[in-house]
Amino acid sequence: MEINLEQIDLLRKRANVGYKEAKEALEKCGGNIVEALAFLEEENKLKPEIECCGHSSFFQKTKRIVGKLNRISFTISHDEKTKLDIPLTIALILAVVAMPISVATLIFALFMGCKIRFHKSSGEECGINKNIENISHTVSNFASKVAQEIKKA
Repeated sequence: MEINLEQIDLLRKRANVGYKEAKEALEKCGGNIVEALAFLEEENKLKPEIECCGHSSFFQKTKRIVGKLNRISFTISHDEKTKLDIPLTIALILAVVAMPISVATLIFALFMGCKIRFHKSSGEECGINKNIENISHTVSNFASKVAQEIKKA
C-alpha cells in the first residue's frame, strides 16, 4: 500500500511525532493508522500533545496546583469557634494582594490566642500545623511576658 501525506499528517498529529517517524511506522504497519499508533506506543515514541504554543504543561501544572490548594482550607479559630475558614487558594491570593494587612492580621490573631490551622478536605490536618503550634506558643509566651512587664511598670 502506498503511504500518502494525509496519512502521515494524521499520524503526526495523533502521535505528536515527526514526519520520518510517522512514515516509518505507517510503512511497517501497511498504512494502517491504528496499528501505526500502537506500534509507536510500543516503541515509546508517542509524545504528549502540546497545545496553545507549547504552554499546555504550564497550564496543566497550574490547574493541578490550584486544585490541590482548593482541597486545603485555611482556618482561624478562637475559643473553639471558627472565625475564618477559606480555601488556601483564596488565602494565598489575599496574602499577596494585601500583604501588609494579611501579615498584621496574622500577627494580631496570634497575639489574641487564635489557632491557625490547615485542614485537608478529608478532615486530616496538614503537617505544617505542628510548626504553627510552636510559633503560636512562642508568641503566647512572649505576649504573657510583655503583659507581666506592663503590670509591673
